[in-house]
Amino acid sequence: MMGVGRSDCFTRSTLKTTSPPITFCAALIDLSDMRHYLSDLYSPIGRPSIDPELMIRMLIVGYCYGIRSERRLYEEAHLNLAYRWFCRLNLEDEVPNHSTFSKNRHGRFRDSDLFRWLFNEVLRRCMDAGLVKGEGFAVDASIIKADASRQRGVPGDEQVN
Repeated sequence: MMGVGRSDCFTRSTLKTTSPPITFCAALIDLSDMRHYLSDLYSPIGRPSIDPELMIRMLIVGYCYGIRSERRLYEEAHLNLAYRWFCRLNLEDEVPNHSTFSKNRHGRFRDSDLFRWLFNEVLRRCMDAGLVKGEGFAVDASIIKADASRQRGVPGDEQVN
């Protein structure tokens, strides 16, 4: 059974000046339609699960602040008030365990098109706000050491099999 989150935690004015990236994300992200995409992945019977919106909001915090470890994300969401505000957690609310987080991300969320939907939704809202035009694209220019050998190299005009 799909869990349901709460929205009666912090006021917007209490954290607006302390964490600009989170408040910026909060203005652009609307996860109200997300339950529609995940409804087939949850059973109508049984005990309620952790709210999927909470899980996605925690993932967004991790991506915005470069928190790569799920254990670290658990610790940060437990301690940081701005993260709790963005995730709609009160001070008394329990943060989902890192293992539950992993199981959902590698299992339930991977079997759906949720991340694609979320990306498209955020992109659409950025375009509506005039932040992105959608006319160009960027390519990652990371330098990666090649697995090449000078002895086995082929001149540029020769064809490679």
